[in-house]
Amino acid sequence: MTDANFSNPLEYYATQGVMTGPGEYGFMLADLPRDIATLCKVVQGNLLHVFWAERYGITLEERQKETLQIRPVSRKLERIWALKENGLSVALPLEKRQVGNCRDFATMLCALLRHIGIPARARCGFGVYFEPDHYEDHWVCEYWNATMKRWVLVDAQLDALQVKALGVQFDPLDVPYDQFILAGQAWQDCRQGKSEPEKFGIFNMHGMWFIWGNVVRDFMALNKIEILPWDWGWGYLTKKLDDPLPGEQDLRFYDRIVSLTLAGDRSFSEIRQTYVEDDNWLPPQDVLQGVPADLV
Repeated sequence: MTDANFSNPLEYYATQGVMTGPGEYGFMLADLPRDIATLCKVVQGNLLHVFWAERYGITLEERQKETLQIRPVSRKLERIWALKENGLSVALPLEKRQVGNCRDFATMLCALLRHIGIPARARCGFGVYFEPDHYEDHWVCEYWNATMKRWVLVDAQLDALQVKALGVQFDPLDVPYDQFILAGQAWQDCRQGKSEPEKFGIFNMHGMWFIWGNVVRDFMALNKIEILPWDWGWGYLTKKLDDPLPGEQDLRFYDRIVSLTLAGDRSFSEIRQTYVEDDNWLPPQDVLQGVPADLV
């Protein structure tokens, strides 16, 4: 999908992208509610987080986890349609919900919001609310609240069970930016010695290169390309976690990308220009596999 709009971020983020377009399954998004709380319940009623399944009393089979590899929302809708043949507003039983992760919850909510014309974008970074003294690899959705005239972070993954289990004290429909740390902010804080890189990551993966990987994912999401958390091995996603940091010239480039992701709408034109003029951001064909041809 080519979008030459470099000047109006609200118009840009109010339209679908390569990964969020529903394709031929757009009919499943008919009659969606417009309030954020209900839209989050719609997402939650169709997805089941892979790491939380047992908390809901569900033991996943390996075949159920295959849906974690599905990138485009259109293909996710195809699988959901095969299970129930009605709109998304009708919740699936827990055992039939499509297995996903935080990226899927964020991207699905983003797709629903764009479908009804509300500017939205997935954001990649780190959640403070999963483990003490740790910044967990995480995605949320950011939407434009026209009433408040500001962007608002929403964690569509956090239903009542998870809020209680995690002891979340904030409103998941308005996540504070000190509870979800944008990837660029994490990079900047670590570069300035304000935070420890080893506290950012997931499982045994952490450190500056892990943070940089999330910066790349966040930058691409700002260009409406929401790749998987483990997409790796091309363009600016080739560094291994134990590689030494590059020289000062490369670090200045990384710092520039970080500043663009943190500046948001103030640097929207530069974000778009930087993306379209550098082939290192272009996803390989296997990343776009499954995306309907009319969306590419």
